[in-house]
Order: sequence, then structure tokens, then C-alpha cells
Amino acid sequence: MCWYRSGHEFPLDGFALLAQTRRVLNRLTNLFPVWVSLGALLALIEPAWFTWFQGQAITWTLALVMLGMGITLQVDDFKAVGRMPRAVAIGFVGQYTIMPAAGWGVAKLLDLPPQFAAGLILVACCPGGTASNVVTFLARGDVPLSVVMTMCSTFAAVFMTPFLTKWLAGTVVPVDAAGLLLSTVQVVLLPLVLGLGLVRFTPGLVKRALPAAPLVSVLGVTMIVASIIGTSAGQIRGSAGQLVLAVFLLHTVGFLFGYLLARAFRQKVTTCRTVSIEVGMQNSGLGAVLAKKHFADAATGVSLAAVPCAISSVFHSVIGSILAGIWRLRPPPGERDGGRT
Repeated sequence: MCWYRSGHEFPLDGFALLAQTRRVLNRLTNLFPVWVSLGALLALIEPAWFTWFQGQAITWTLALVMLGMGITLQVDDFKAVGRMPRAVAIGFVGQYTIMPAAGWGVAKLLDLPPQFAAGLILVACCPGGTASNVVTFLARGDVPLSVVMTMCSTFAAVFMTPFLTKWLAGTVVPVDAAGLLLSTVQVVLLPLVLGLGLVRFTPGLVKRALPAAPLVSVLGVTMIVASIIGTSAGQIRGSAGQLVLAVFLLHTVGFLFGYLLARAFRQKVTTCRTVSIEVGMQNSGLGAVLAKKHFADAATGVSLAAVPCAISSVFHSVIGSILAGIWRLRPPPGERDGGRT
């Protein structure tokens, strides 16, 4: 049996297989919190399974993750900023005020060791995480808004992350702001621009790669997190309680005050949910890569500052998924939920 379209003959089974493959890829991608948590747990039990994944492999993997985000962007995404400037501005301000302040405040409150404090502040100064778009979809939030806010905070991270980290973490450890800026350009801006270029000049290639791109990004972040946790497994076990509490407080503040900020500006429920998720979920992979490169011990090459970033990836995914599960059961009455009614 065949399907005829535009003079071409396509096997119906081929379309069915393609649709089934995409459904499987989407389901595996939506299990992001499971893969990250599993990777972190296995890295604590058997560090050697992941510690081989080091150095430039981590940097290039994050660049690949950001490239995956780049090929999902369209020109209309940039135009969308003008169509919802108020909501985008609220999310942007929340991203770069609530989280950095929370990172600095929690580090001081718990009197974290300098390297752990620097790592917590660094991840707090990172842009919104790419997984926030998936979580927003599951939470019946505004997915287009989430995509636009992630895009804006990610592009701004080229300047905001080094500046805020220097300002806040510079009181704890020496911070090479220029080095952070250059690294952020390399692993964030260039891959995003390359992705946009591929969308513009090789749309056929991008169309074939798109279904698998989110899952590749998820697996890439999982490997980065597992490698960092495996490398510092001993130190994590020794400071587990303090680190877990610090990261938990950081993201709890982000999710809570992100929601309250949007609510204070009289935004609808779907927007409040979206801002909450966008503020509460960080690009922990970026934080981990920057920490590995700029806060590593000169003698051992180990970066304890990368540990809070790795733990952050687990916590924001778990908390975000729990919120998504709760909110999915409570659809906002009379509001559009990320493009679905």
C-alpha cells in the first residue's frame, strides 16, 4: 500500500516508521531528569565509567549541545520578542537578578568553601537551561515564550555570565572575567550562530537532524554531569549534605520567586509557570565547562567549582519535572497552554 503526494510515491510503512521513530526519540528526550540522575548516581558508585570523558571532549560536547539549540531557532523566534516584550523582559530580569542573588546569598548563608561557593555562584549566573522548553511543555506553560526567553538569556550570557560571576564570585576566589568571556563566546555564541547559519543555508540537512538533536543534547549534558561527579566523587561524598542543601535552596528560590515575579506584574498563569521554569532551570552544562576551565586546581587539574554545577543539573531537572507533573494536572482554565487549548 502506498501514499501518493505531489507526483511521488511513498510507502505508507515508511511514514509510519518515521512517525514512530520520532515518538520514541521524544519520549527518551522527555526522560531527561532520569538520564541525568542515573548518570550522576552511577558516577558516584563507579567513577571510572565516566572519568575518561575529560578535557576538550567536554568542551566540544557542550558546543554540540548549543549547536543543537541553534538549529531549532528560526527568524520568527527573534520577531516573537517584539510580540511579547513584557513577558520576555520579566523572564530576562528574573534570570539575571533572582538566580545570581540567590547563588551569592546561599553561599554566604551556608558558609560554603571558596571553590564550592564560586561554582554555585557561577551556575546561578548562567542562562536558562535548554531542558526548560521540554519542562514548560509538560507543565502546560507557554512553549514559544519559553523558547524566546531561553534564546535571549543564552545570547546575553556571553556578557552577563562573566560580568556577574566576576562581580559576585570575585569576592570569594580570583575570577578571570576576560577568559570567561572568551570561553562563553566559543561554547555558546559561535555554535548558536553556526546553527542559525545551517538553518538558513542547509534546511534539508537540519530537517533530517532535528528529530535526534534534543536527545543528543540530553545525552551530552548527562555525560558532562557524570564525568564531573565521577572526578570529584570523594569530595562530593564528604560534603554531600551541604552541597545538596545549597543547590536545592538555589533552585527552589529560582522557581518560587520566578513565579512570584511574573505574578506581581499581573501575568497570566501560563506565563507565570513559564517564567518560574525558565528562572529556576539553569544551563548547568555551561557552568560545569566554565568551572572546569577557569576554576581548576593548577596541580591536580580538578575543579571543585564544577561540582555544584553538576549537582545543579540533577536538581533543577528533578524539581522542574515535579512541578511539571503537578501543573500538568491543573490546566489553567480558559488559557492557552503553550499552543494547545
